[in-house]
Amino acid sequence: MWRPAPRAEDGRVTEIIPGPQLSPLEILALLAAALLVVARWLPPAARPPVTLAAGAGLALCAALLGVTGLRWQLLPVLAGAALALPFAVAPLIRRRTGRPARRARWWLALPGTAACLGLLAAGPVAAWAFPVPDFPTPSGPYPVGTRVLQWTDQDRPETATPDPADRRTVVVQLWYPARQSPAGTPRAQYLGRTPQEARTVAAALARYAGLPGVLLDGVPAARTHAVPDAPVADDGARYPVVLFSPGLGGVRTQNTAWAEELASHGYLVAALDHPYDSAAVVLTDGRTVTTTLATTGDDAEDDRRAAETTAIRAADLSFVLTRLGALDRGENTDPLTGRLDTDRAAATGHSLGGGAALQAARQDPRFTAVIDLDGYPRDPAMLPYHQPALALTQAIGPGTDPRYLPRLTQVLRLSTATSYRLTLPGTAHLSFMDAPLYLPPVPSVVGSLGRTRPPHLVASTTLAFLDSTLRNRPGDLAAALAGYGDLTVHHPGDSS
Repeated sequence: MWRPAPRAEDGRVTEIIPGPQLSPLEILALLAAALLVVARWLPPAARPPVTLAAGAGLALCAALLGVTGLRWQLLPVLAGAALALPFAVAPLIRRRTGRPARRARWWLALPGTAACLGLLAAGPVAAWAFPVPDFPTPSGPYPVGTRVLQWTDQDRPETATPDPADRRTVVVQLWYPARQSPAGTPRAQYLGRTPQEARTVAAALARYAGLPGVLLDGVPAARTHAVPDAPVADDGARYPVVLFSPGLGGVRTQNTAWAEELASHGYLVAALDHPYDSAAVVLTDGRTVTTTLATTGDDAEDDRRAAETTAIRAADLSFVLTRLGALDRGENTDPLTGRLDTDRAAATGHSLGGGAALQAARQDPRFTAVIDLDGYPRDPAMLPYHQPALALTQAIGPGTDPRYLPRLTQVLRLSTATSYRLTLPGTAHLSFMDAPLYLPPVPSVVGSLGRTRPPHLVASTTLAFLDSTLRNRPGDLAAALAGYGDLTVHHPGDSS
């Protein structure tokens, strides 16, 4: 949760240890399986009742899990119990038939018991490594609502299809300040509007990452803190707008924790699905559009394609800003009419989306600020732009593309406003999205900060920047950012 973030003596956010990743029913199944395995080592009088109770409890839990949904993480537990079952039950059967009970000698039984216990332990370990994500509770004063829109740009052809009549379409998810919903109101599904859409997107993300789909099958079960179609907050305020473009192959929901936190502090966040680029986009007519992008093995060709895709994404961001302006003006009846301040708008993005945000800011002066979450700039024009920029980067190491920091520094210096590059120690490329909440905490994948610190760091730093640039709140922004990592400030006209 976004509990008040505990801080160490150096002021940095400390890790909050998440709770168990097994449901109560799964915990009961694990305990029953463990009793079944160790029953052989109990005193003779205790073995029969413990074996019967454990077997019956395990059978009941397995049946209930079969109805409610059996996760793959429980399969090792059931396998360990199945291996132990014949050896636990055979003595009871022999005793009931009047034959003498036989048990394997301890030195033969010990390796089998150890193997079964190892299988049982693999279940909780797998549940910990690939959990159902537990989203942080937003810390701001507003509850959060969410809704999904689909818009078509009639002025732009869809270049990914052969039909020249196809127009560019984007799917946009909004998170916004909302009224308090009654207790028990269902929260939004993660990854999609429906369970089926969430499963479709999760499977596509797994394929794109080269992972077995089963590893992410718990992610669609997650619920976020936003309420679908909740009424807009009734305070009459106009909310600054933050547009977000995900990484290559990423999806609109990949930064949900961040979007909900910003919305709880009075921002309207609009995150885009880019069809034929995002891993999977489910359109309102039911069609699913998957990515058509893949590496060619030719670095020059891949760079050319990345630049082309970045330009399309930058145009998507500008188009969505235009549509949000029309929505605010009431060109179509909408609950958000008159509540959006599109004169205070930030272009943001992760990875390729961060590069698209920088390019959108240069091309579209309507954007007031720009945030790049560990994205390589692809804009070939390299011309000045007027917006202040914040670039968050992962910890730089030997594996970092040597072109990255020089290119990023060059782009930040092109801003005619003060810009910032903040390197967050202990982070990796996927630290800047929701991935730490549901992927194994492998440092090379999601960094070394655990599950909850990365979302806190990304939200805290970007919120400080947005409050300063979009709301002109007083304070020393550089000092605030420097408390989180290694900060470099680029002042206008500074070429050093």
